[in-house]
Amino acid sequence: MEITQNAALVVVDVQKGFDESEFWGPRNNPAADQNIASLIAAWQSTDRPVVFVRHDSNQPGSPLRQGYEGNEFKDYLEERRGKGGGPELLVTKSVNSAFYGTPNLDDWFKEAGITQVVLAGIQTNMCVETTARMGGNLGYDVLVALDATHTFDLTGPNSWHLTADELARASAVSLHGGGFAKVVTTGELVTAVRP
Repeated sequence: MEITQNAALVVVDVQKGFDESEFWGPRNNPAADQNIASLIAAWQSTDRPVVFVRHDSNQPGSPLRQGYEGNEFKDYLEERRGKGGGPELLVTKSVNSAFYGTPNLDDWFKEAGITQVVLAGIQTNMCVETTARMGGNLGYDVLVALDATHTFDLTGPNSWHLTADELARASAVSLHGGGFAKVVTTGELVTAVRP
């Protein structure tokens, strides 16, 4: 696997509000935060660009609403901000795709000549998947570090219920099988960027 020197790591919505399990329900992949931290460290130590994305929810009562502690980045992520030798960007959004945030991510990538994007963060089947699909549609070479994401159980129409693991697997199959992104592991990415 080849990772370009200016491949951007986009860390999606790693916020304290997602730790409120009574709101979200059961989650998967307890190793997600450790893997996200490993990717940030690998990107920063090799002077690659890192984008931190924060979801500013407009929904009253959301753990991610502005002005509430849950809107803040998790401590391990906040501690890494500004520590890398490469470019860094903060994007805020109130919808699923990081490409519909402020400042405009697509513009920033194009100005920097970035063509390869690596995604990690929360939730696998929501903001990570939506950002991956849109990135693929925009022509980027998108890689999703599936083990550096997590999500929550969800119930949809007809009382259909999927566990967080089932949703993550469905996201991986849709993204990879559908040609939107390549699904990879944290270990593969860290190995690829380490000199």
